[in-house]
Amino acid sequence: MPPICPPPVSASKKSTGQYSAAHAALGGRTLKTGQSRCFVGYKKHTLRLWLHHYSVGVLLVPLVTWLTPADVFEGGLLVPSLHYCQRRWDWCPSLVVADMGYLGASAKAQCRERWQVAVLTKLRSDMKLVPPYVAWDQAACPQGEPLTWLGYDGRAEAHWFGVGAEPELCARCWEAARCPRQFAHAPAEHETLLGRLPLASGLARYVLRQVRPWIEPAQSFEKNQLGLGDAFLNSLRFTWVMSLLADAAVLLRARALLGRPIPRPLLADLMPLQLALELEAAAAPSVPITQNANPQKPQ
Repeated sequence: MPPICPPPVSASKKSTGQYSAAHAALGGRTLKTGQSRCFVGYKKHTLRLWLHHYSVGVLLVPLVTWLTPADVFEGGLLVPSLHYCQRRWDWCPSLVVADMGYLGASAKAQCRERWQVAVLTKLRSDMKLVPPYVAWDQAACPQGEPLTWLGYDGRAEAHWFGVGAEPELCARCWEAARCPRQFAHAPAEHETLLGRLPLASGLARYVLRQVRPWIEPAQSFEKNQLGLGDAFLNSLRFTWVMSLLADAAVLLRARALLGRPIPRPLLADLMPLQLALELEAAAAPSVPITQNANPQKPQ
């Protein structure tokens, strides 16, 4: 057996795997300019609830939080999170919007079959389409006529797609005489494209376009405004305590906003702020100055 040489003094912790932080691991982050592809530390995984009745702004509150070493796959935490919701509150969210880390078909199938929960994620660019899809958000019949999602049949466990009120190709189609103009597809055919809620539905497209970007500001609030990004946490247990404190701060903030909501006009982003110019008595009288400033939206 060849001798095992110790690593050189100049070797980094990422290359040696010897970290001073307890239970830390090497994990990957989203590729951004000026940042390394990997990092050493921990990951905070949070299932958040959107309080849609708060009309002043977007308000997300944590439901379930996991703290793991950085190399733990986040997709495996989806089913335990919903299981905790069901056990703790006897309730599960009917719709979960997640990033590409939760793309796994087995977890989505389990959530759909066990709790009737729809897990929406985007489609990976290298994944193949299945009928009736011609694009990730567009369904069509075998002859190319666009289809609309009609709904989900729980008894048959199938999605129904049909032609619109004014079809374009049906009048010239050679199969028009025997075509039912409605097509059924089982969710198990593709858990991402079909699943509990098809990506071709208007609700799925809206949620992925409007709701999915809210996740990053919620994470930024915890990391930047609560200061988690500036602290050096060298223990998984200590990091877990800090994560619970961060969730508590978010919950208290949400309760304060719900108890005394801040009135915000609908045109607040377009309204300038009137500022008074403070001058001495001997000088000219105060002149109002208009300064364009957009108030910060609540995270």
